[in-house]
Amino acid sequence: MEIDCSVVIPVYNSMNSLNILIDELISVLPGITRDFEILLINDGSNDQSWQIIEEICQHHHEVRAINFTRNFGQHNAILCGIRKARYGIIITMDDDLQHPPQAIKSMLTKLNDGYDVVYGTPVDETHGLFRNFSSKLVKWALRTSLHLPYAEKISAFRVFRTNLRHFFDNYHNVYVSIDVLLSWGTTKISFLEIEYRERKIGTSQYTLRKLLTHTLNMVLGFS
Repeated sequence: MEIDCSVVIPVYNSMNSLNILIDELISVLPGITRDFEILLINDGSNDQSWQIIEEICQHHHEVRAINFTRNFGQHNAILCGIRKARYGIIITMDDDLQHPPQAIKSMLTKLNDGYDVVYGTPVDETHGLFRNFSSKLVKWALRTSLHLPYAEKISAFRVFRTNLRHFFDNYHNVYVSIDVLLSWGTTKISFLEIEYRERKIGTSQYTLRKLLTHTLNMVLGFS
């Protein structure tokens, strides 16, 4: 494809999955993009993630990295990567290997059908009971308080046009929802069902406190 892509990945305590994920991406992306970069945003990990990232950057010129001094949250990390992206299409994905890089080609094809944002919606939620509950709660907040009717289909696996960031260039609030920010710039949003993979490495970093704080911040910060 004649597409240049920036892949933005927030990293938090994922030292055991990073090398696998980067190897998969570097295997897949050359076949579906003209040029690409991978931005790893270390969100204050307290394991060896940053040391692994530094080693990855030494071996792969396509990888760039930013190291946060503390944990600012997934959406803040993604926003940082969005603002640093060099190429015309941005892909966001998690660091836990559940988002299959092989699905990026289909998502980019869907984007080229005239959309500005395409979400990779899971066919089935593969999280545990608590994470499924947290996902539903956040989507409820998006739908009811922030008036995003498609909230049930939103995921962290997204492809979108980089020029959308101009609609939130001046946004500098500590409370961030990438999905709300993207909705400010376009209504051309679509969804593609993706078979997510089961998480085999590590555990979810979500806690009830983080979940409730994020939901409350979205409602108060954007409604």
